[in-house]
Amino acid sequence: MSKSKNPEFRPNEYVVYPAHGVGQIVSIEKQEIAGIELELFVISFEKDKMTLRVPTHKASEVGMRQLSSPDVVTKAMTTLKGKAKVKKAMWSRRAQEYEQKINSGDLIAIAEVVRDLHRTDDQREQSYSERQLYEAALERLTREFAAVSGDDETAAQNQIDSVLTSRKAAA
Repeated sequence: MSKSKNPEFRPNEYVVYPAHGVGQIVSIEKQEIAGIELELFVISFEKDKMTLRVPTHKASEVGMRQLSSPDVVTKAMTTLKGKAKVKKAMWSRRAQEYEQKINSGDLIAIAEVVRDLHRTDDQREQSYSERQLYEAALERLTREFAAVSGDDETAAQNQIDSVLTSRKAAA
């Protein structure tokens, strides 16, 4: 990967790290690791009380990206309104696919997981693993949605809930 492909990330900017969701770059620091001087992004995930250090030259390679644009968020909301597409494959296979989508960091893919795993009150109960995947996807979607719109997470959560319940009314 060439350096020029690496998008410019700056301190105090919110970014999406695929495996952890939305975090904020606290600083860019130089550290010596195993005798090699490395420049690192220091990313704070406030809600998880976690700090991650990512070598600046590896940021694009690991999938770190800017927040989604408002039109991608709109597409994700449209995805939520769609009809759930649940494959008839075994649960373990589907769970793997959902996990991959969540960890891809792709907002549309995450919205698909939320849509497919969302249950209304009159539908059957979710299994523990289904619930875990649903909540992980919903949390990622909510955090990025809140960061893009500038709202707090509660407002973003309410907006997502209203889209999911309006879908139920239309069905």
